[in-house]
Amino acid sequence: MNKPLRRVALACLLLFGLLMLNANYVQFVRADDVTNDAGNRRLLLGEYSRERGPILVGGQPVAESVATPDELKYLRQYPGGPLYAHVTGFYSFVYGAEGIERTSREVLAGTDDRLFVGRMADLLTGDQERGGSVVLTLDPAAQQAALDALEGQVGAVTAIDPQTGAILAMVSNPSYDPSPLASHDATVVSDAWEALNADPARPMLNRSLRESYPPGSTFKIITAAAALSTGAYDPETELYAPRALPFDEIDYTLPNQGGAACAADETATLREALRISCNTAFANLGNELGARAVREQAERFGFNATVDVPMTSAESAFPGVPAEAGEDFDPDSLNDPQLAQSSIGQLNVRATPLQMAMVVAGIANDGVVMRPYLVQETRAPDLAPLETTEPEELSEAVTPEVAAQLRGMLVTVVEDGTGSNAQISGVTVGGKTGTAQTAPGRAPYAWFVSFAPEEDPQVAVAVLIEQAAVAADDVSGGRIAAPIARAVMEAVLE
Repeated sequence: MNKPLRRVALACLLLFGLLMLNANYVQFVRADDVTNDAGNRRLLLGEYSRERGPILVGGQPVAESVATPDELKYLRQYPGGPLYAHVTGFYSFVYGAEGIERTSREVLAGTDDRLFVGRMADLLTGDQERGGSVVLTLDPAAQQAALDALEGQVGAVTAIDPQTGAILAMVSNPSYDPSPLASHDATVVSDAWEALNADPARPMLNRSLRESYPPGSTFKIITAAAALSTGAYDPETELYAPRALPFDEIDYTLPNQGGAACAADETATLREALRISCNTAFANLGNELGARAVREQAERFGFNATVDVPMTSAESAFPGVPAEAGEDFDPDSLNDPQLAQSSIGQLNVRATPLQMAMVVAGIANDGVVMRPYLVQETRAPDLAPLETTEPEELSEAVTPEVAAQLRGMLVTVVEDGTGSNAQISGVTVGGKTGTAQTAPGRAPYAWFVSFAPEEDPQVAVAVLIEQAAVAADDVSGGRIAAPIARAVMEAVLE
């Protein structure tokens, strides 16, 4: 009888010991995680008991809190509505937070450690505790111009200051109003959430940051950069540019857009090939350079890595992840047809609009890619600065000499090539069109990337149109996306 009792006693002792270990683990090791968990009701009630700080653009709140008589003492409102939704995100009692509302949560809620002294002072004086504020880098005019120009189309616009990396515009269309998600009425919140998530156009998706697409001919900038960086090519180097590029390995030829010839004698200079966006010239050029050279050039612009702005971007990829394998592969394993397609931004190459804005911004900035950022400054409730973002170099993608060659070539594209719809009177603009093929039977994506002015670049823009408001046969980067980029550049430069 004593032996079974001892076993039960030992088992109980073991369970009690494990319970004590778990309690200590939760209370000490995971204390901060548990306390700051977005689903912690006590935390949420504490946050709602004080005024959450505003998110500011151009000195005006695009997210703010107002007092209510409810248990949740403050209601979050979004005066900018759909205009800033993909940047601010939402703050919901039911669904937590997204966007800047999430990444800057502690400052906005007033729980940041740097605000401890202020909180103690408020406690002693009896003053109402308040959250700090977050100042964004966005240009209100550029943001509005981007949303207006995207009307009726599914797509995204990202604009960057090439010299600092400050994001001047980040717009996705369709957008949404975050205010219903911040309601104190659970039915209103859940209905809004279900409707937004059921919408096939995915209005809550930040297409600038969180989705990647085949970049099409805008990727030719990177292939050109790889060639110029070898020193064996210059803008006047003649390239093989047939009507269609054949391959020995398989029964396949890579055609030009519409099957047109790039040149009567099947040769075109690198400058001319970029101006008219010659597929065969750049496909063959990629094969001459080799997959590793093209991939390494792409990575110097930021491919195959994520970036925090502070929301984390999707990863842009070259050569990408093979759909059938589900894992990355050595670029040297690409055969010639695969590399040819990758060199013109097709096959498994993927890029976010943010990434392509970084590419053209780096070229505009003498080859230096600056780290993009959305938060200019965070402030205490008394407006004292907590932290100011300083511009930071991400990488040197190309030398200043190569960057100057690329800028000249991109100016030619706008002045006398496929990007003429981006011309601005009195301003020298550089840019590149892209029309990316997608699934069979689906309209292509339209791209345009640009910078202005050439002599002192102030803005770099990437436009992606996922679904245009025109017939599929009329979709092209020059026709659809270039005018949108022009509108955003004009808004910044005015």
